[in-house]
Amino acid sequence: MNYSIIRYIVGWVMVIECGLLILPGLVALLYGEKTVLAFLAAAALCGVTGGLLVLRKPKNKVFYAREGFLTVALCWIVLSLAGALPFFFSREIPSFIDALFETVSGFTTTGASILADVESMSRGLLFWRSFTHWIGGMGVLVFVMAILPLAGGYNIHLLKAESPGHQVSKLVPKVRSTAGILYGIYMLLTALEIVILLFSGMPWFDSFVLSFGTAGTGGFGILNDSLASYTVFQQWTVTAFMILFGINFNFYFFMLIRKPLQAIKMEEIRYYLGIILGAILLIVPWIRSLYGGWEETFRNAAFQVGSIITTTGYTTTDYDVWPQFAKTILFLLMFVGACSGSTGGGIKVSRILIALKALKKEMNSLIHSRSVKRIHFDGHPIEHEVMRSVQVFIVAYLGVYVLSFLLVSLDNFSFETSSSAVAATLNNIGPGFAGVGPTMNFGDFSILSKLVMIFDMLAGRLELFPLLMLFRPAVWKKF
Repeated sequence: MNYSIIRYIVGWVMVIECGLLILPGLVALLYGEKTVLAFLAAAALCGVTGGLLVLRKPKNKVFYAREGFLTVALCWIVLSLAGALPFFFSREIPSFIDALFETVSGFTTTGASILADVESMSRGLLFWRSFTHWIGGMGVLVFVMAILPLAGGYNIHLLKAESPGHQVSKLVPKVRSTAGILYGIYMLLTALEIVILLFSGMPWFDSFVLSFGTAGTGGFGILNDSLASYTVFQQWTVTAFMILFGINFNFYFFMLIRKPLQAIKMEEIRYYLGIILGAILLIVPWIRSLYGGWEETFRNAAFQVGSIITTTGYTTTDYDVWPQFAKTILFLLMFVGACSGSTGGGIKVSRILIALKALKKEMNSLIHSRSVKRIHFDGHPIEHEVMRSVQVFIVAYLGVYVLSFLLVSLDNFSFETSSSAVAATLNNIGPGFAGVGPTMNFGDFSILSKLVMIFDMLAGRLELFPLLMLFRPAVWKKF
């Protein structure tokens, strides 16, 4: 185990977070808020601690999969602990566990909140809440790789451990260049949404924070009714960008380098868009009587479907009053999630497609025992290693979900509340149903349940294994 490189990267993450904390501090200063002192204190603590960790460069900068998993898990834990300090120092969230829950929910782009009255928060902290979505959406380690040269191609292990999906590939030969391209696309799409919202008449503060939440598919709103108060055009704009950020970023890369055929061949995106359209068409007839016209009905259905499948969590309506059939569709979409290589959470459309293809192949082999057929995805045969990883992920996912559900159920809330709370946090959705629905919050859960859901949010964002690796003693041994 190369502990020195882990220490060095964790240190750089803290140094970067020190710089990131300055921006919401400036917002607090602009609005004349006392919370600027909380941001300065947190930034100073991060800067000093991170500076000490990076003071001595590691002699050996080579690391492998084991170091990659541990580095990613530890970086996200440290990032969250430090990010909770402004909430705690300002006393706007007096409980550190609650502050940590809110921060983890932000960085993991979950959007689940313990706050009953969001509008009472200071502007600086509201900006920080949404900014954590943007930071966590693409991944802080991806940013580190874009600016920090590491040995050879070994930093692919960081990219694999942090990036969502069944497999991760380099867009260009160098991993550092790949990280730069991903962040470039991410920033370009974010800037485009900000500009459109500004031109629609939305205030600059709202435009920035809502775009941060959309880009990271996070969902922290700055109004108690989320996005219900905004105009029809603004709601449609956010709907479109939520869906765009749920698409595999490789699609945008292929379009940028003028290879549209490769982009169109991406099977996962076709099914992702098909699922969205199908869910909207199924929901609309069931909720038509709740709204004034077809446009309003279709808009609310499209917004909530887009919000749930991309795991963003914004709302324009209280979908908890929808008929059970419509709510069931939303609940199932929580588990489907967005595309691999996007900022969305969930199991991912690609994994579900591969699992269904494997099921079809197994059923065919039962009938035709001598037939030998390979499963193809995007026109390429799927290797056994990928098939195995998908199956293991689904088993691990179900195991974490069941165990978390059992622990959270100790709080004795309703089945719908507990099950959807775990689904909403593990899939990085945000709101669930009943006691954690779009008009409710997670503040009433016990400390144990909040800690369980903090783990679930981190595990969901990091695709389970980096967090699970922390509990394997063999991983920590220095061979």
